[in-house]
Amino acid sequence: MQFASSGKHSFRVILRGRVFLRKYRLLLVVAPLLIVADNLYADEVNPVVLNENSAVKVAVSDNPNLAEVQERYKALLEVPSQVGTLPDPMVSLNAMNFPTDTFDRDQEPMTQLQVGVSQVIPFPGKLGLKEEAAEYDAKAAGHSVDEVRLQLVKNVKSKWWQLYYLDRALDTVKNNQALLRQFITVAQTKYETGKGLQQDVLLAQLELSRLMDQEIQLRAIRRNQAIKLNILMDRPANDVIVLPVQVSKSMPALADENSLYLQAEYSRPLLKQMETKIEAAQSRLDLAKRDYYPDFKLGVTYGDRTGDNPPPMGGSRSDFFSVMVGVKVPLYSGRKQSKAVSQRSSELQMNRYALLDEKGLVTAAISSAVTDYQEAKQQFSLYGSGIVPQAQQTVQSMLAGYQVSEVDFLNLVRSQMTLFNYELQYWKALSDAKQALARLEAAVGEESIYE
Repeated sequence: MQFASSGKHSFRVILRGRVFLRKYRLLLVVAPLLIVADNLYADEVNPVVLNENSAVKVAVSDNPNLAEVQERYKALLEVPSQVGTLPDPMVSLNAMNFPTDTFDRDQEPMTQLQVGVSQVIPFPGKLGLKEEAAEYDAKAAGHSVDEVRLQLVKNVKSKWWQLYYLDRALDTVKNNQALLRQFITVAQTKYETGKGLQQDVLLAQLELSRLMDQEIQLRAIRRNQAIKLNILMDRPANDVIVLPVQVSKSMPALADENSLYLQAEYSRPLLKQMETKIEAAQSRLDLAKRDYYPDFKLGVTYGDRTGDNPPPMGGSRSDFFSVMVGVKVPLYSGRKQSKAVSQRSSELQMNRYALLDEKGLVTAAISSAVTDYQEAKQQFSLYGSGIVPQAQQTVQSMLAGYQVSEVDFLNLVRSQMTLFNYELQYWKALSDAKQALARLEAAVGEESIYE
């Protein structure tokens, strides 16, 4: 019975081994095809290496969303002079008091042809306030352009560093695949000489298959990230992006967090935009209060008459000259002007509260970015100077021990996969730190965030 149980166990091991071998062979066939397909893109377009600064320059120059906001700013610059100018005068032509029986101009003394000009004149100060509010709107739009540019730069840098991490992750996967192939060769040699187990070979092949699957997933993720970066730079979505291998790994010290808050209050375009909106709302409130005062309308009319006066006056009929002055009476001020003042007051308070809320969000974004940067910086240093080198030494030591049958193969594979994960964490820490810096620059509103 014990022998039968052992035989069944051996049969299951062999069966699983055959399944693993089939999957392994399939991936060995598919993976090279994926690599060839990926290389075809590079051969077609002969891509240029794109560094971080180049990507930012291209995006700032070509991004359509930024161009749209810039055109809106240009359009608003044309508004102040329009609203600050008097309304166009009205020219009138009138035919007055024509007799309906003959329509003869000489028949009646009051028959005349008139030409007149009238002009609406708002109460003093109204036009100036309208122009002032429009100028603030244009100024706020200018700050909006700066804010959109700032967020665009942040997004480009973040996508660039995500791509850089994926490139290094793919390199790490390939290196570990090569290491596992070395394990397979050693395990097969020991198995063929009777010093090893078939399970060791199957286990190494399974781990290699998993790495191949992970490579397929990483390539898909990288392509999706490249599409997003291409869109930000207004390039075709399927353009190939090649990044440099060597980048700066410096982790500069940041300025004090409170000083970053102060910098943001003076430098962040979004806060400037909201402050300008408050000024515009104040001008509109002043204008609403000025609407209690009436507007004026001035007009002059010249009347041309023909024919002669009857005796005893006699002589030709003289022409007429008329002057008109009109005043708009705010008769319904309780339903119009008062409501407008109340509306503008609420809008002013709304903008003030929005500014306070946004300042809180900005300080939170600064603190969050600082925290993420410090964490990633410490992890990058720890992985680079301690954990990864130690894990590499552990794998080399275990491989040497396995070759002389002093180390179990499962522990060797586990140490290798641990090294693989640590190497990924090393590159991820670098990418996370750089992305945190990009977010911090955007939150503060300028790049001078260092000591």
